[in-house]
Order: sequence, then C-alpha cells, then structure tokens
Amino acid sequence: MRILLIEDDHDLCYSLAFQLEKKGYQVDTCEDGADADYYTSQPIYDLILLDRMLPHMDSLTILKKLRSTDNAVPVILLTALGELEDKIHGLDAGADDYLVKPFAFEELLARIRCIRRRPRTWENSDLYSFADITYNTTENTLTGPLGTCTLSKKEGALLEYLLKNASQTLPRMTLLTKVWGPDAEVEEGNLDNYMYFIRRRIKNAGSSVAIKTIRGVGYRLEKQVL
Repeated sequence: MRILLIEDDHDLCYSLAFQLEKKGYQVDTCEDGADADYYTSQPIYDLILLDRMLPHMDSLTILKKLRSTDNAVPVILLTALGELEDKIHGLDAGADDYLVKPFAFEELLARIRCIRRRPRTWENSDLYSFADITYNTTENTLTGPLGTCTLSKKEGALLEYLLKNASQTLPRMTLLTKVWGPDAEVEEGNLDNYMYFIRRRIKNAGSSVAIKTIRGVGYRLEKQVL
C-alpha cells in the first residue's frame, strides 16, 4: 500500500513516515501545499494523509481539486481544528475521515485499517488475480498453476500495479513513478530488470500470463493465446 503523507510540521512528518514504513507501508512525503498539488495529481496512491493547514495552498482546495478529477483515493485529514464546523467542511470537501491532533499513532493505524476494509475496488484487496495467477500483497507471494513463490517488495509493487490494470498499456514513466516515487532518481534500465525478474517468476509458476513490451511506450499484462 502506497501512502502520500502531506504534513507541514517537519518533525511530525518524519516521525509518521518512519513509523508507517516500519509497519510495511510505502510512504512519500511533502510539506507544502504547492508540492501537495503536484503529488496528488499522480494517480499512484492508495491513501492520502492530508494536513488541514498547509502553506501556499489550502488543503481543502487541494482536496476539492482532487475530487473534481474523479480520483476516489481515500483521504484522511490530519488537523488541530477539531470544531464540528471544521470537520463538516473537511468531509464535505471530499475527505473520507478526520483525525484531530494530537493523536496516538495506534489510532491512525486503526483508521487506515478501517479505510482498507471499505468495499471500494482493487485498492482494498489483499489478493489480485488475472487469468491463472494470484498475487497476495500481505504475504508478497505469486501463485500459479505450478506453485507459489515469494517476490521482493519492488517486484510485488510492479506486479500489483500490472494486475490492477491488466490488459492496459502502462507507460514506463507511470510505472517508475508508481513504484519508485515521483522524485526518485532511478534509471529506466532498473524497470526493465525488474520486469525480467517478474516474467521469470510468472514462467516458473507455470502461468499463461505474459508481460508484453510495447515498444516506445511501456508494458502490458495479458493472457497468452496458445
């Protein structure tokens, strides 16, 4: 699960990101409203933790803009504004939940678990299947006709995104941003290497699924016609 944490308190932002990553979440962070506007425009996150008070751009403006694009990513507002009217404004702007500061980290985890249990779509499932393969995000395992194998975190993140968008051509930059993050300095050759690893694992699992290279564009997960 990839989380975008938007919090202008540097120490709190660092602390929350560190604790979330220890729990196994992938976390990208930003501390400014203008940067948050860019990050939220990237359709790569499974959850956004959004500070209510941000410099340079108001969080409610960011949230309304996000919802205007039909992006349904869950958003939890983190705020020191605990009045009923403030909560109503946040929820009406498109937030899914509202957590008042100061809060215990255990409560934040419980709110995240609650969001994941909600019946949305792919984003809240632990199992992703296509044709004859299944990927378990909790155990990080790929299962096919000939058995099960364990994937690395990067392999799992790539395969999960391919499965969520099976039969669709995914641009290379979209895949790089989704798995390594918008600001990561990573060579495109790394993506090719990981695709090779995933292809090998799919083949070893005895699957009919293939990752097709779309030259000059990216990759597509599809079922081979035998």
